[in-house]
Amino acid sequence: MTFDILKKRFGVGRRVDDFLDKVSESGMLFQLGVEAYLKANQESFAKKIEDISTVEHVGDALRRDLEELLYTQTLIPDSRGDVLELLESMDGLLDRFKGSLWRFDIEQPDIYPELHDDILELASCAVECVESMVRSARAFFKDLTAVADHLHKVSYWESQSDKVSTRLQKLVFNKDDLPLSYRMQLRDFIRHMDKISDRAEDVADKLRIYVIKRSL
Repeated sequence: MTFDILKKRFGVGRRVDDFLDKVSESGMLFQLGVEAYLKANQESFAKKIEDISTVEHVGDALRRDLEELLYTQTLIPDSRGDVLELLESMDGLLDRFKGSLWRFDIEQPDIYPELHDDILELASCAVECVESMVRSARAFFKDLTAVADHLHKVSYWESQSDKVSTRLQKLVFNKDDLPLSYRMQLRDFIRHMDKISDRAEDVADKLRIYVIKRSL
């Protein structure tokens, strides 16, 4: 089952795909940015900050364009509220990636080498979680029966993110030779990255309800 409007008005379908592409792209830039930061590659990190800010700007413009189309042209009136909420929630995930990368830039945490692999794994879990959410959203617009195939992966990656986050926090607080303020800063960074996966699962929970409503 698909939205009839996406069959009849290819422009709308293309905009939805373009918007979801930006959410996906923000995740890739986030992961590359974290890698560059840990390698102390300041030039590459600064470029990823610039790129993700541009992607966020384009994504916002696409979302606003879609919202205007849904309102002014009275498209899919029965599902319009759900679609608008889904678009806004997906845009929120893009913002999370950008905000987390900017936080590295602003606070410049000194992450000791023993944590690097786990930090990269945590970033990867967040990206995989959101990417699964992007695939779920695409299926919602194109093939409702395929949504469940992707939603369970959102839950899987959120669970993996929690495990890595917990392991990292234990490592940080087991380092008695580190100042408490430093350990708390690292803890906050770890939690902030983990929140990306949490928010993706929140969106997945909403999407499950939208799918049920569409199936009635």
